[in-house]
Amino acid sequence: MSKSDDSFVEYGIEDQPPLGTSLLLGVQHYLTMVGANIAVPLILAGALGMPDEIIPRFVGTFFVVSGVATLAQTTFGNRYPIVQGAPFSMLAPALAVVGVVTATDPSGPAWQTALLQLQGAIIAAALAEVVVGYFGLLGKLRSFLSPVVIAPTIALIGLSLFNTPQVTSATTNVPLLALTLLLIVLFSQYIDTAHRVFQLFPVLLGIVVAYAFAGVLSAVGVYAPGTSGYVDFAAILSAPAFMPIYPLQWGFAGGPNTATVALPFVGSVAFGIPQFTSSFVVGMLAGVAASMIESLGDYHAVARLSGVGAPSEKRINHGIGMEGIMNVFSGLMGGSGSTSYSENIGAIGLTGVASRYVVQVGAAVMLLVGFVGYFGQLVATIPDPIVGGLYIAMFGQIVAVGLSNLKYVDLDSSRNIFVVGVALFVGLAVPTYMTNVGSAQAFQEGMAAVAYLGPILGTQVVSNTVFVIGSTGMAVGGLFAFVLDNTIEGTREERGLNEWEESAEADEDFASAYDRFVRDDDSPTRAD
Repeated sequence: MSKSDDSFVEYGIEDQPPLGTSLLLGVQHYLTMVGANIAVPLILAGALGMPDEIIPRFVGTFFVVSGVATLAQTTFGNRYPIVQGAPFSMLAPALAVVGVVTATDPSGPAWQTALLQLQGAIIAAALAEVVVGYFGLLGKLRSFLSPVVIAPTIALIGLSLFNTPQVTSATTNVPLLALTLLLIVLFSQYIDTAHRVFQLFPVLLGIVVAYAFAGVLSAVGVYAPGTSGYVDFAAILSAPAFMPIYPLQWGFAGGPNTATVALPFVGSVAFGIPQFTSSFVVGMLAGVAASMIESLGDYHAVARLSGVGAPSEKRINHGIGMEGIMNVFSGLMGGSGSTSYSENIGAIGLTGVASRYVVQVGAAVMLLVGFVGYFGQLVATIPDPIVGGLYIAMFGQIVAVGLSNLKYVDLDSSRNIFVVGVALFVGLAVPTYMTNVGSAQAFQEGMAAVAYLGPILGTQVVSNTVFVIGSTGMAVGGLFAFVLDNTIEGTREERGLNEWEESAEADEDFASAYDRFVRDDDSPTRAD
C-alpha cells in the first residue's frame, strides 16, 4: 500500500493480529513512551528526596498504573488505541506541592508526607475531571472546534518536545541519536516494502539495534560511566526481582498518616492515607485542565492516523471521564496521574498499526512487568540519545498530522492564516517564558507585584492555574485558536466546518461500555 493513500493503516482499530505479532507490536507501542513514563517518576523522586531503594518500586508503580489505565480506556473509555501514562501537564503542580510540603519540615520522612499530600490533590482534582467527562461538559465544545483550532493544537503536541534535553542537550551523544533516527527512517520509509517485519516493527528494531550498539561500546569502554550513551548493565542485575505494588502503599509502621492493618496470610501492612489540602487541590486542577485539552487534541490525532472520522461528542465525554477515574486510581496507587500519550500516536503514523487489541496486549504486558524490578531497571538504562532519536521521528509525525487537518479549510483566507500562525507562535512562546521564570513560586511572586491586580493575580490559586496552563504549549495554542476562531468573522465553509462535520463520527457510531455490556442486545437504540 502506498503511504500517500488514506488506506495506509495496516491494522485498523477493530483488527486483531495474531497473538505473537500483537505481543511484539504492543511492546513496540509501549517502548515509544517509556522515556516519558520513566522521566516523570524519576523527576518526582529527585524532588521528593526519595531513598534509592524505593525508586525502582516507585517507577514500577507508574507502569502498573499505565497498564491498568490503558486497558480501562481502550475497553470502557473512548476505545481508541492510545496508551495512557504519567502526564507532564500535572508535573508542574506536583512539584509545587512537593516543594511546599518538604519546606515545612514535616514530621516523619519528608518524601512520604509530601507524597501523601500529592495523592490527595490528584484524587480530588480527578473527581472534577470525572464530572466534566460524564456530564458531557467538554464534549459540548465539539461544535466550536473547527480544523483551524485542531490543527495548531495537535501540531503543538509534537512541537512541545523539540527542545527536550534528550534532543538538544549540549552533552548528548549526537552519533547515537543520529543512528537511532537513521534506523527508524530506514526501516519505516526506505526498506519497509522489503519485508513485512520492517513495515510493522521499525521503532522496535531501531531501539533494539541502537541499544545493542550502545551496549557493546559501553562494555568495551568506548562509552564511560556517566557519559551520554552509556548502558549500565550492573544496575539491571542489582534491581529487585519482585516489587509489591498495591493501593495506599506509601505508609510505614508507626509513621504519621498511616493505618496498620493485619491481613490474613500476609501479616501487618501499613497503608498511607492520602491527605487533602485545598490549595494543593486547586493547583492540581490546573494540571488536570491542561491534561484534558491535550487529550482532546490526542483524540483527534489518533482518529486521523487510524483512518476514522473525528471523535464524536459521546466518545470525547467517555474518554475524559475514564481519564478522570484512572487519575483517581493513580492517586490511590501513589502515582502522579494518568492521561493519553502522544508518543504511541506517532508510532501509529510510522507503522500503520492502529489496532486497539495490540495496545491492550501491550498494556497487559506492562501491567505484569511493572512488578518485576529487572524490567523497570532495563528500560531505565535506555540511553537518552536513543529516546531523543525516537522523539524526532514520532513527534515530527504528529506535527505533520496536525497541519494536515488544514486541508479542510480555505488556506487563501487571511483570517485562517492569522489564527493558525498566532496560535502556533504563542503556543511556543508562552511555555518558553514560563520556563525562563523558573517555578510556580517565582511566577506567583511576579504576579503579586502587578499594579492594582497584584492581590488577585498573586494568590496561589490564580497564579498556579495560569502557570500550569501557560507551561503547556497545546493548551495555550489551543485556547488562543479557540477564542480567535470563534470571535473573528468567518463562514462555516471558510473554517472547514462543513467538510469536517461530514467526515466526523456521529454519536450513534460510538458504542460505550454501557451500550455493549448492559443494554439489551435487542434494543433498537443499541450501537453496534
